[in-house]
Amino acid sequence: MTSQTEHRQFFKGAFILTYAGLLGKVLSAIYRIPLQNLTGDVGFYIYQQIYPFVGIAMVLALYGFPAAISKLMAGQTNRPTKQLKQKIIIQLTIFSSALSLVLFLLAPFIADFMGDSGLTSGIRASAMPFLLVPFVAYFRGMFQGRNNMLPTAGSQLVEQIVRVSLIIITAYLTVELNRSLYDIGVGTAIASTGGSLVALMTLLVFFYRKPKEQHLKVEMRQTIDENLFTAVIGYGIAIAINHMMLLLLQLMDAFTLVPLLKQTGYSLTEAQVLKGVLDRGQPLAQLGIVAASSLALAMIPSATKLRLSSDRIRFTNYIASTWRFTLYLASGATVGLIVLFPEVNTLLYKEDLGTLSLQVFSITIIFSALSISTASILHGLGQIYRTAFFVVIGVVVKLGLNFFFVPQLGILGAAIATVIASVTILGLNLNQLKKVTPKLERIRLPWFRFVSSLLVMGIVVYGLNRVARPLFYQYDRMGQLFYLLCLIGIGVISYLFCLVKLSVFTKEERDVLPFKFLIKD
Repeated sequence: MTSQTEHRQFFKGAFILTYAGLLGKVLSAIYRIPLQNLTGDVGFYIYQQIYPFVGIAMVLALYGFPAAISKLMAGQTNRPTKQLKQKIIIQLTIFSSALSLVLFLLAPFIADFMGDSGLTSGIRASAMPFLLVPFVAYFRGMFQGRNNMLPTAGSQLVEQIVRVSLIIITAYLTVELNRSLYDIGVGTAIASTGGSLVALMTLLVFFYRKPKEQHLKVEMRQTIDENLFTAVIGYGIAIAINHMMLLLLQLMDAFTLVPLLKQTGYSLTEAQVLKGVLDRGQPLAQLGIVAASSLALAMIPSATKLRLSSDRIRFTNYIASTWRFTLYLASGATVGLIVLFPEVNTLLYKEDLGTLSLQVFSITIIFSALSISTASILHGLGQIYRTAFFVVIGVVVKLGLNFFFVPQLGILGAAIATVIASVTILGLNLNQLKKVTPKLERIRLPWFRFVSSLLVMGIVVYGLNRVARPLFYQYDRMGQLFYLLCLIGIGVISYLFCLVKLSVFTKEERDVLPFKFLIKD
């Protein structure tokens, strides 16, 4: 295989993984809405308490360890030996089994720490998916090491579809059979385990369908420049942390929010409902972040290619455009969501509860999307461990601020803490980007024209909604959906119109817009 063919295959694979990941994130966000509708805020709270644990297992199996294995395999001069493969799978198995055992044994203490002993069975069940992590990650990493991203992408989509379907079925049966809502936590863990099993079977199908010559066992002496544990476990954890920013911030709420609310006088049931209300913001924020960062993530492989080819000018332009596009999309989504949140809350969750807290939480979309985009650029520059460390700092900030704000402001305080934590992570990433690219010009933004475009969109949408709002509450849910889609469409058109007419986009950025044929220079 020629070098040019290898590069083409690598970047094609990068795009396949990117778009599969985006679709998976969209699925992961959307199903939480019917889940909350089926089980109410308390059932949704129980799910959200268990999800971070199974989410960590999924990220390790999808992003962390496969990336570490593929990097290790790509660095080998010869085909990996059977001995090396065995060492990798043994280390992954020992590490994942230890995590699973610790989580299982400590489940009662973790549940008590969360302020709800009823979560014990769900936390214990969430130890199961970790047992499948080594095998799923191993095959994904081996395929990725050969620049074959299709098995990873296919197994990811199958895993998400199976997991989402099983969770919704579990929620439906729990309600219909009048079972304890805590069964949703157990069902979530079982569904994640089922999704992982199907993903593993999908990978095995790809494995046994590959050309026979790839089955040849080539025994060669190989040397690894770095410690194998560090290369696989250490690097894999660093990669995973970079993909778990929102998950880890959510985990801090899972550990602290209910206990802190109970300390301020709320009963367990009241605290559960309030936590469930705040968790309504998670799928909406995730959808906004996915929409805002999707273009940026799709541009990363091209930016990396330009860096590798030493085309500094175009590389610099890619970085600046990636950052600006993310800001424009994230800000538009955030302002629109804030303006329409009472109606969005009513449509999706049947009640307009906790709107102020959720509006504040929505601001996270801007800073999280920018953090993801900036971190992705830094990853292309080899700053994996540093960006993971920044996420850890942000999580510590979130934890400390929860203890400070929640006793005074309740779930509004938790929302403020999440926003400040995401700002902290973004600031650290931007500072690091400045350090590692000293020749990179400061990313310039037409702030006045950009903010003016946001204001025009916000005023237009708010004004129309103010006038037509009585109609919204007269419609059924389908009518309410149509009403909101119309307002969102008007908001998008007015925002893009202002961005173009006020020359917010550069000429190069206008050339890549999907509607560029409508724009006259």
